[in-house]
Amino acid sequence: MHRHRSSLGDLLHHIHVSGPLSRAALAERMGVNRSTILGWTAELVAAGLVREEHPSGTTGAGRPSLVVVPESERVWVLAFDVAVDRLVAARVGLGGRVLDRREAARPRAGVDLDTVVRKLAALGRELIEPGSLCVGVGASYCGMIRPGDGMVRYGPEMGWVDQAFGAELSRALGIGLPVAVGNEAHLGALAEFQRGAGIGSPDLIYLHGDVGVGGGILVGGQLLGGEGGYGSEVGHMLVNPVDGRPCLCGSRGCLEAETGECALLDAAGRESGEFGRDAVRAVVRDATAGDRIAASAVAEIGDWLGIGVANLINLFNPGVVIFGGTLRDVYAAAAPQVAARIGQHAMPVSRERAQLRVSALADDATLIGAADLGFGALMSDPLDAPTAKSAADTAAR
Repeated sequence: MHRHRSSLGDLLHHIHVSGPLSRAALAERMGVNRSTILGWTAELVAAGLVREEHPSGTTGAGRPSLVVVPESERVWVLAFDVAVDRLVAARVGLGGRVLDRREAARPRAGVDLDTVVRKLAALGRELIEPGSLCVGVGASYCGMIRPGDGMVRYGPEMGWVDQAFGAELSRALGIGLPVAVGNEAHLGALAEFQRGAGIGSPDLIYLHGDVGVGGGILVGGQLLGGEGGYGSEVGHMLVNPVDGRPCLCGSRGCLEAETGECALLDAAGRESGEFGRDAVRAVVRDATAGDRIAASAVAEIGDWLGIGVANLINLFNPGVVIFGGTLRDVYAAAAPQVAARIGQHAMPVSRERAQLRVSALADDATLIGAADLGFGALMSDPLDAPTAKSAADTAAR
């Protein structure tokens, strides 16, 4: 029975990630015959998770093959993205489509667990759709997350240390579902691999810029988590040991200290009251428009970023390096400096196949990653999904 449900989960995952697929395509992907796919699909249809319909835009003679389509409007998760300056909540349907969303500013006010949880819970409850099926809750957080229980072990930007974020948010939501929590860059890496700039590249590195720099590394399609689940902290890789800028982790010359928000704004001579994504993107815009000071600042940051990427290429031999968050904008303007450092410092045999790309999911990479985390239980056992329906209806009432 467990193996059968696992196969159903694999089938559902293909549809969830790739969208509508014919039975023939599913049979080929899963290496089974069409009659087996027919039976499995019938079970998922009976469970209300998928439907079969004619493909859109079909023309010509003969009966077109039916495609299996996720029930995106009916089956969904709540997804939360906690960045340094903003809070995002969304209802994300099966198939990865954002159905509805809410956003709120997050002041830089230090340890703010109660405020964040209260605000996210209120936003989440606004998104619940009566009569539909909420099958999970996932959250992305800008810090080091203990696997299994959603504990934020360390979030340097806001001073969070051992904060029970997942448990507190689950309690505040009150819909009877646990909250699965992951590191933002880890989730961004997985999302880009499944749906974005990393499709078809199982060995990839995702670099996420917020105030600092986070990293997610996939090896053979699997997240490199390390012994305790805290691996891939590329933002705290040492790149400038001589006169490096101080980092919030207590060291100096870390990649995020040399390439993060503060470094860019300082180099551009911006006022102390300017901060956040909009301020970073304003410097990049000015640099692109020809402002000499802004252009010099972007070039300086790109130089340090290139050193960091060269080290990562030498260490992990990735097929793709993806720049997300604010680094998506910074890299677009500093690509020549990044490329020059890679050419200077990365081993030729490692760099020759490494492609540099910006995130295809843009600011939603970490949110979509959080949603996929929320869908985890459904993918493990699709036939257990109805147990979550009463929770959603209770919250709606």
